[in-house]
Amino acid sequence: MKIMAVDYGDARTGLAVCDRTEFLASPIGIIEEKSLAKVAEKIVYASREYEVGMIVIGLPKNMDGSEGPRAQKSHKLADTLRAIVPIPVELWDERQTTVSAANILSENGTYGKRRKDVLDAVAATVILESYMAYRRNTGKS
Repeated sequence: MKIMAVDYGDARTGLAVCDRTEFLASPIGIIEEKSLAKVAEKIVYASREYEVGMIVIGLPKNMDGSEGPRAQKSHKLADTLRAIVPIPVELWDERQTTVSAANILSENGTYGKRRKDVLDAVAATVILESYMAYRRNTGKS
């Protein structure tokens, strides 16, 4: 099944999609929008365009596992999407994904404006890869 991952941010939201075999995750872009309703609308559009069967939203937990204000925003986005799309919407622990994405970009020599432009989409890809590994390891795919 094709799955879309979302790295929801205050100003930019990264998106990534995997192939039908759940083997390869790829960044597909970012949404530059602050309004939750507009972000949700664009996610719905992208989910239809890429014909995904599930949406996974990164849940930014604190290192101790607790949830703060940022996590509550992700819950609100998930609830908004669940009300308007006929496919499952899951939340997935995204601790350290932005750090991992920044490390990937550093290893590839991506800095400056280009780095800012792709960081959130790469973070969504890291979220999706983690979720796909979970599905493989638990036999949920």
